[in-house]
Amino acid sequence: MTELDKTNDNLADAEELVKKSMYVSMAAGLVPVPMFDFLAISTIQLEMIRRLSHIYGIPFMEGKVKNLLGAVIGGGLTSSVGPLAASLSKMIPVVGWSIGAVTLPLTAGASTYAIGKVFIQHFESVGTFLTFDPKAVRAYYAEQFKEGKIIAEANKTAA
Repeated sequence: MTELDKTNDNLADAEELVKKSMYVSMAAGLVPVPMFDFLAISTIQLEMIRRLSHIYGIPFMEGKVKNLLGAVIGGGLTSSVGPLAASLSKMIPVVGWSIGAVTLPLTAGASTYAIGKVFIQHFESVGTFLTFDPKAVRAYYAEQFKEGKIIAEANKTAA
């Protein structure tokens, strides 16, 4: 197997992992328990990054990754507050769960997709967790979040 074949295999495996993680995050967004859904989505995203790092042979650094995630997602205020607000909206009597059930799966899917794409791009360029610059990827994250929202909307029945 050549180095190019290995790179293509890594990319294909990584893309498939991001797609599956997006669907799982969307399903977690349907959990009717406020904050549990938000924590589940965060755990899914962390596990996705752990598995991406394994695909690319990058040693996983959980503490560092949590900080990086906060820095990347925190840079886009609407995308970081959106899932939390959607989760908390489930606490509103009668209509709250409906609001959260509509908004959180799409936001969770889009966020998971964008995070996955950011780390794929970084690992494909031979980056590590130590060389990751959250400020440098915020625009790409925002772009991928928009793309992820479109994909999640088109595939919301798959979750």
